[in-house]
Amino acid sequence: MKRTKVGRERVPFWLRWLVPVVLVLTWLGLAGVGGPTFGRLEEVSSNDQASFLPASAEATEAQDWQAKFRDSDEVPGIIVIEKGEAFTPPQLGELATLKSDLENLRLGSAVIGPIPSKDAKAVQFVVPIGSSAELKDAVKELRDTVKAAAPQGAQTFVTGPAGLAADLTAAFGGIDGILLLVALSAVFVILLIVYRSLLLPIMVLLTSVFALCAAILLVFGMAKAGWIQLNGQSQGILSILVIGAATDYALLFVARFREALTHTTNRTAAVLTAWKASFEPILASGATVIIALLCLLFSDLNSNKALGPVAAAGILCALFAALTLLPALMALLGRAAFWPFRPKLLPADQREPELVTGLEGQKGLWRATGSLVSRRPRTVWVASVLLLLVAAGGLFQLKANGVPQTDVILTASNAVDGQDALARHFDAGSGSPAVVVADQGKAAEVLDKVKADGGVGEAYLLGRGSVPVTGAPGAPTTPDVRDGKVLINATLKNAADSLEAEETIKSLRTEVKAIDPGALVGGVTATALDTNTTAQRDLLVIIPVVLVVILLILMLLLRSIVAPVLLVLSVVLSYAAALGVSAFVFNNLFGFPGADATVPLFGFVFLVALGVDYNIFLMSRVREESLKHGTRPGILRGLVVTGGVITSAGVVLAATFAALGVIPIMFLVQLAFIVAFGVLLDTVLVRSLLVPALAYDIGPKIWWPSKLGRTDGRDAARPREPGVEPLEEVPSR
Repeated sequence: MKRTKVGRERVPFWLRWLVPVVLVLTWLGLAGVGGPTFGRLEEVSSNDQASFLPASAEATEAQDWQAKFRDSDEVPGIIVIEKGEAFTPPQLGELATLKSDLENLRLGSAVIGPIPSKDAKAVQFVVPIGSSAELKDAVKELRDTVKAAAPQGAQTFVTGPAGLAADLTAAFGGIDGILLLVALSAVFVILLIVYRSLLLPIMVLLTSVFALCAAILLVFGMAKAGWIQLNGQSQGILSILVIGAATDYALLFVARFREALTHTTNRTAAVLTAWKASFEPILASGATVIIALLCLLFSDLNSNKALGPVAAAGILCALFAALTLLPALMALLGRAAFWPFRPKLLPADQREPELVTGLEGQKGLWRATGSLVSRRPRTVWVASVLLLLVAAGGLFQLKANGVPQTDVILTASNAVDGQDALARHFDAGSGSPAVVVADQGKAAEVLDKVKADGGVGEAYLLGRGSVPVTGAPGAPTTPDVRDGKVLINATLKNAADSLEAEETIKSLRTEVKAIDPGALVGGVTATALDTNTTAQRDLLVIIPVVLVVILLILMLLLRSIVAPVLLVLSVVLSYAAALGVSAFVFNNLFGFPGADATVPLFGFVFLVALGVDYNIFLMSRVREESLKHGTRPGILRGLVVTGGVITSAGVVLAATFAALGVIPIMFLVQLAFIVAFGVLLDTVLVRSLLVPALAYDIGPKIWWPSKLGRTDGRDAARPREPGVEPLEEVPSR
């Protein structure tokens, strides 16, 4: 067959220099605008859990009714001052003056307190914080003020919804700096080891960072326009996902570029060959992840819906950077990018070896792996499946039904400690009451039923100005009525973010609806309960959609039905094994009380989509080699030549996701472990042993019903795949 020749006339000046320079300058411009935008993401970011619920959730409907009864959107901050002994009357008198100091801060409406505990060892204030105040700054101001006014020997806390939200925001503060520094440092070290070159890792990292800058610019614009809701979780995942994906795509392109440089001394021709050979697998990989992420739009939980387009925008930018910026950089640098270990031009008779087994000319670990697969394929894949099934057995130990908000923050938190102090001396739900919306005509019956619940400490109707109707002198005598509805506040005996409090909400909903079918139960606890319920529903809806989408993409890429089905099954099994091992680690090593309800869904989306990535890289190369040499030699050839690059990509992606563990938020730490471990498991076991061995055992039928499954690539008249023809040496440009 005649070989394609790329001569001087095929590589004009504009292609050798002008196009690469324009592409690099364009990306520099995007980075120049997108980089500074990183610091502005807080302007369009919110960590308010209630805003992530669907409009149909009962807690959302209750919150809408609450808004009709109040003039401002305030968040309560609960101040607790605790001593080891009872406060003396003079000390209580001094604390009474603290109320004036707190009101002088002008954070919101009237301060409630001081409220002594029954044992007189603690005092409580409720400080509403309005939307006009910056929550984090307001809580810091409260803590400083209370600490200065507290009696000697007393401990002070600012907790409640405001305190917990402020500490959660502070925990997310490392996303902008520490997370990126750790992720980029880990990637740089790995690339140094992989390439043994200084310049090439820098070029790959530049590609990742520029992709992230473009993604930030795109996400900021979407959030500013109100198209998406951005929070700290999705912001952290965006950074990690873009860096990991862009680096993976770059590794695949660089591997094909290095291979092309062994066939020609013309760097532009090598870039074009590498681009043509890597375009389809990179595009298919990116499209798979993007579409899988966009499947999150089917979620009822707004936080999941938000992550879908945010992460998809990041992958899109990573895809474009890997297919435009990196090739442009390689076109300008050529072999110099690999210094000091530059690829050498192979003799003409070694550039396209004739293969019988597929292992000719190979050596080292991957030849040994290929040899094992070819000698005992059935033993290898059966043993791999059994190992994964054993690991998946731990899946039943995963407690992904939500955790108390006080357990979400893994570092020291004044708000978390304050919740413990609150529970020691008051009803633990103080300051974060359950809210019942009932018909005016049935208010008395509903109130009695709420008071009778064992999980409720006290309950009362609300009058004008959200003041309790208690019968005390000066208190309102009638409830506030809006559109025929009244509000009932119920202080829970258990902490508002506890699982026991959620059980109380469930029983309250059943009890009050028996009296008033239109009654609603909302509040902080109800919001958490509805969030967990919705997340579990999303898991059952989104997983089948993602699997179908990925299966269809693989069928289009591989022109087969058998191979895609087996690849999807292998990745699902790998996901189950990763989740099983993670459950064991979370319960027995880390001692976590449980897992966020969204962890299994996010773990699935990332592991399945990213796990299929590596199978796409492998099987697209296997198909390319099978067309030339037959299926079984093609499988071994594809395994050996992609082994190093795919393993490196897996290690890079695992390292970048592991960097999420530096953010002291339980959800991110758990997601970091699941994805990092799962990617390594998929790379080392599934992609290196299970898939090649199973494909080798099945043979050409793996490509059924395509023509390749019938001819096995041995038809001498079959044209080679476009873009993968070996190049004759042409003069260096």
